[in-house]
Amino acid sequence: MQLILHDGLHFTVQRKANIVIIKHLSAKTALLFPLAAELHSVMTSTQLLDRRFTLAPMMEWSTSDCRTFWRLLTQKAVLYSEMVTTGALLHGDKSRFLDYNACEHPLALQLGGSDPISLAECARIAEDWGYDEVNLNCGCPSDRVQNGMIGACLMAEPELVADCIASMQKAVKIPVTVKHRIGIDDMEDYEGLVKFVQTIAETGCNTFIVHARKAWLKGLSPKENREVPPLQYDKVYQLKQDFPHLNILINGGITTLEQTQNLLNHVDGVMIGREAYSNPYFLAQVDQLIYGIDKPVVSRNEVMQKFMIYCEEQLSKGARLNHLTRHILGLYQGLPGARQFRRVISEQAHKPDAGIEVLERALATVNELPLANQVEVGTTY
Repeated sequence: MQLILHDGLHFTVQRKANIVIIKHLSAKTALLFPLAAELHSVMTSTQLLDRRFTLAPMMEWSTSDCRTFWRLLTQKAVLYSEMVTTGALLHGDKSRFLDYNACEHPLALQLGGSDPISLAECARIAEDWGYDEVNLNCGCPSDRVQNGMIGACLMAEPELVADCIASMQKAVKIPVTVKHRIGIDDMEDYEGLVKFVQTIAETGCNTFIVHARKAWLKGLSPKENREVPPLQYDKVYQLKQDFPHLNILINGGITTLEQTQNLLNHVDGVMIGREAYSNPYFLAQVDQLIYGIDKPVVSRNEVMQKFMIYCEEQLSKGARLNHLTRHILGLYQGLPGARQFRRVISEQAHKPDAGIEVLERALATVNELPLANQVEVGTTY
């Protein structure tokens, strides 16, 4: 199997006995992404997946370009792909859905589906493609996925989910995990959650990512389901107490690293979604504050300089600049010049001939301001 690095070079991925071997890594890639240099050696999936801090699967947001940008800020967080349905993967362009840059590891693929045979085949494909984990979506409240028995509606079918997980586990050696809500509609609150987790845990699945809200599939839109149902962290805490042998991650409403540190007193890991997209620079201290890595905090300017190199290479392969830059609009969030930075990109990156000069102009609007690149270690943004 071949994947494509951000510098346009191909490299070979082999997986043998749960070991990933990555070859043909360029010097430029190693300089831009130190983690990619580590991937040049042999690693096991279990060594990679320290899920204390993870970044959520988000449709149309957590693309490979976005994940590459996030990786410039944190080398340790586990990244999750957009959800890919089994139908799309089995009958569509696999490279379109699965290709990624080497620097994105550790990386999980999220699948949407409810047929055990199809999910097992897709899990096999994910493992062969070099993913470090495959995750089953049991939390998305969208009407479109409900109609296909995908997402949060599966919480009403714990036995079916268990069959799916068991089938996937038999097909692969990489971890198979579940992302779900604390409940749906009229499901008995905590009792229903316990039944769901216990049924699936009996298959040997040991990692559950819990969005600490119910999903109201009747009456609320997907957007409302992300905001209207109240957060109930206490139920996730209780789940960890009742299943201490399981890895329980919490998701929903998490916006700071201080909050993350507090939550880690109760659960095994956190997953952050929208905040990482709208205000990504707080990720620059994840490795230091969450994982205890002793290294300097990368500045916004350093991130931009490296991302501009990535953009140049993608543009040379035919990418459109606005498809790349839409992921970085929040980089200077909260700082003087942030509005001008966003405006330059928003007004110019979509033009057919837009090139790296657009980012240079955008960067100039904040580089003139001394506060833009200052980082005070220990500050949570």
